[in-house]
Amino acid sequence: MSTVKRFIAGVTCPRCAAMDRIRAWEQNGIRYRECVSCDFFEQLPIEDDALAEMTTRVNQVRDDQKEQDVQPVRILDPGKPSR
Repeated sequence: MSTVKRFIAGVTCPRCAAMDRIRAWEQNGIRYRECVSCDFFEQLPIEDDALAEMTTRVNQVRDDQKEQDVQPVRILDPGKPSR
């Protein structure tokens, strides 16, 4: 039986910093990750109580998004009368 290796969108390789080059799979209670651009390889035991989510560009808040002011959008100018 073949194990399916899936690419993880948005993950940056810790060794070569290439984005979208990490693929991951699980086998026999161990989680594996490898980069297809360099020789990075990692294996981690799967913990039942808390599965850590991999860091991606999708699940991280950028610095410029942390403190954005919310501004209301004005569609009509309140100073002009409507027809």
